[in-house]
Amino acid sequence: MSRRNTISREFFATIAAVLVLGLSVMCAIQAALSAAYFIGERKSSLTDVLNGATALSERFADEGSIVTKPLQGEDVLERAHSGFELFNTASGALVFIADEDGQILLHTGDDAFTGAGVPASYIDDLNEGRDIFETGTLGGVYCAKYYTAGRRITVGGQDGYLFAASPMAALGSYMTDMLTMFGISAAVILILCSILCWVLAKRITGPIEDISEAARRLGSGDFTARAPVDGCVELADFATTFNNMAARLQTIDNSRGQFMGNIAHELRTPMTTIKGFIDGILDGTIPPERQSHYLHIVSDEVKRLSRLVRTMLNLSRIDNGELKLRPNDFDISETVLSTVLTFEKSIDEKKIDIRGLDTLQPMQVHGDEDLLHQVVYNLVENAVKFTNTEGYISFNVSDSIDRIVVTIENSGSGIQSDELPLVFEKFYKTDKSRSQDKNGMGLGLYLVRTIIKLHGGDISVSSVVNEYTRFSFYIPKPQEPPKLKYNTGSIPVTVPVEDAVISERPKKEHHGHKDNKEPDQK
Repeated sequence: MSRRNTISREFFATIAAVLVLGLSVMCAIQAALSAAYFIGERKSSLTDVLNGATALSERFADEGSIVTKPLQGEDVLERAHSGFELFNTASGALVFIADEDGQILLHTGDDAFTGAGVPASYIDDLNEGRDIFETGTLGGVYCAKYYTAGRRITVGGQDGYLFAASPMAALGSYMTDMLTMFGISAAVILILCSILCWVLAKRITGPIEDISEAARRLGSGDFTARAPVDGCVELADFATTFNNMAARLQTIDNSRGQFMGNIAHELRTPMTTIKGFIDGILDGTIPPERQSHYLHIVSDEVKRLSRLVRTMLNLSRIDNGELKLRPNDFDISETVLSTVLTFEKSIDEKKIDIRGLDTLQPMQVHGDEDLLHQVVYNLVENAVKFTNTEGYISFNVSDSIDRIVVTIENSGSGIQSDELPLVFEKFYKTDKSRSQDKNGMGLGLYLVRTIIKLHGGDISVSSVVNEYTRFSFYIPKPQEPPKLKYNTGSIPVTVPVEDAVISERPKKEHHGHKDNKEPDQK
């Protein structure tokens, strides 16, 4: 397995590579520009030396010394040599004069020359009347490389060739100094860059490491793990998203634990009852004349287990998206009325006053009749169960613009305000003592809300303690296609848009006899 680099190492390597590349390009450009400037400056300087040496040669000619031909006498030669030596002293430039054959007649800097003459190619270039500027040894004239400027001069009627030279070693020294400066600067920049990269990488990798550690804890089952929300905006958003995910997972884990506990309780209670009564019958503890009574209790507990299993299967099918709605139009008021009649015995026993049934108007809804019957059944069952003796239950079905609203209200102890948001959760019971809800499983209202949501509706609950509890849900009406109105003679006619489009579709005109078929109707 290959070793993977850290963000810090990758970050530093990238920045360092960019800096080194940038500095290298800058150094190359600077070296090229510096060399061009240096050469240009040398050419200008040597041209000035040539101008001065030309003027000095003409001055010597005025005094009778023609430097473009061999000088006679030691005094004359020494004076001319001393005059041209001043240029070497002032600017470091060598000055020498050659005749038409290229033989050097006079020069400064004895150690710089090899004794060879100026090649004829350079003499020919000068004879064309233009100055020359060359680099190198000038065809073997020098022992080392020089910048050389030359021109043709005429002194006292005698033609000759004047040259000024400057050593090229100065450029090498200059370039060495410049590269050294660049190297030191690059080293300092890279050191500062490494420090800066380390600081920046820590600011980036620190929060990432915290999130990674929280993820490891989360993966090991610690759902309380949270990542600190700090660092840059992107990392803070990442940490916030991670924390939200962790909180959701913790909620799911808590719900799962509560779910399993409630399932175990709901299954254990009836099974314990069934086991106790069956064992009592088998071992003779329960006398024969009482066995029928206890067998009815066992039957009720079996029915309770059956309802629990059926409800859990329905919830599982809904949660997995396996439950398909079978919508049709039916009267929801009739469903309310028939459901209330199934609880007639319990209503009579508690002397509950039923209100609103006699004023219900037929209301057609579009939905799954069996599932919506389950909704009404669960709400009525809860209302009957929690209504106080000689209390009331009221019903109302109303028609709105885009929905049918069903409201069921009952008197009684009500629901605490802090419990209202929880009544639709799985296995949540407001009557935790089970004094009123002995057979409930805490799944009825969750199933109610789930079914209503499947139909595109919603349910709400309101309550005042020791007064009433009111559940209200709505089912949206199906969207009807818009209709168009147009006149057929003097009578306006209203038809759906689809029909209008079909009826107003222009008919094809057939100009031939080959195609007499009707157009396809889709």
